[in-house]
Amino acid sequence: MESQSPADTRGNNGSSAGFPVLPDYRGACLSNVVPALLGPPEAAEWLPAPAREAKAVVLLLVDGMGWEQLQDRAELAPVLSAMEGGPITTVAPTTTTTALTSLVTGAAPGEHGLIGYQIHMQGQVLNALRWTAGFGKEKTDARKSIVPEQVQPRPAFFGRRVPSVGRSEFHGSGFTRAHLTGVVHRGYKLNSSIAVEVKALVEGGAPLVYAYYDGPDRIAHEYGFGPHLDAEYADVDRMVEQILAVLPPEAALLVVSDHGQVMVGDAIVELGRDVLALSSVTSGEARFRWLHARAGRAAELLAAAAERYGRYGLVAGREQVLDEGWFGLQVSPEARSRMGDVALVPRDPVAFTEPKPPFKLLARHGSLTSAEVLVPCLAAFGNRA
Repeated sequence: MESQSPADTRGNNGSSAGFPVLPDYRGACLSNVVPALLGPPEAAEWLPAPAREAKAVVLLLVDGMGWEQLQDRAELAPVLSAMEGGPITTVAPTTTTTALTSLVTGAAPGEHGLIGYQIHMQGQVLNALRWTAGFGKEKTDARKSIVPEQVQPRPAFFGRRVPSVGRSEFHGSGFTRAHLTGVVHRGYKLNSSIAVEVKALVEGGAPLVYAYYDGPDRIAHEYGFGPHLDAEYADVDRMVEQILAVLPPEAALLVVSDHGQVMVGDAIVELGRDVLALSSVTSGEARFRWLHARAGRAAELLAAAAERYGRYGLVAGREQVLDEGWFGLQVSPEARSRMGDVALVPRDPVAFTEPKPPFKLLARHGSLTSAEVLVPCLAAFGNRA
């Protein structure tokens, strides 16, 4: 059943003006942050000055903290609001598996090949975040059948031994193996330990430390935009303050994010039987849905999807996606083979799902609206009191 999308209002779902907002792969983009940090200081003037000038940098990625959502809650985040910098673009699609891999490898999605949350490969649909294949009772651990290091072979941080501070339960997961192979892991159970781990690593002489925190993403998915998310932003600001307090004055903290979010709620668009009949499988995510055409039906599928779903935003064929550089300036044969034939990329705050989706998320991401594409790139020096 198709439901009408709610009004797109600033403060809730951002502005739809200028849609689509494409990643700036040649400039201020998440995929260029690590190359800029590891290169000469003058290589990327778009990086905030503290990140360019510091002797050591802590790179903190806060999952799901979009630039527009942060601006809407500036009064709840005074420390972040006082830091130098501004918005940059993330990658496409605006989803965690793709963006985190682009951040640590310095490669666009078309180069590293982890092109979404669900990826069609080897005749299966891989959930790249959980590294499982199949659905429901047929879901299996895919770490042996789809080897993470073979799916994404690029080394993190160009092979340098950069320590990573992340949740303990993520260590050894398929996605961790796919995007952080060779990285020294320092696990934490609660976010209060992040500053403790970061302090020890910087004092131990690490010139670059990577830290990951996923609170805003989890909260927005479960509770949407409201008091729970407001409280989370205030908590993130306190965490940033704690990290800055333990850093020496010659070190800097650089805060970025992988994507923003939009409030979707019950605005679910179930894929129609006519469109599914022309598709062999679907992949991607609800706000960047790939339709894989049955043999010889790609043109028919594109026409049918455009007629049914064009009012919600973009319905693009794979060649358009490639020609316009959504996944980067270069796309490998492996990445191309994992794409569908038709992409559903909504401007409106809706989610494209198959009938009876397995779970409900209130806030979502994946598309190319400014609310999802623009992310913060903010920096400050450590304790100079």
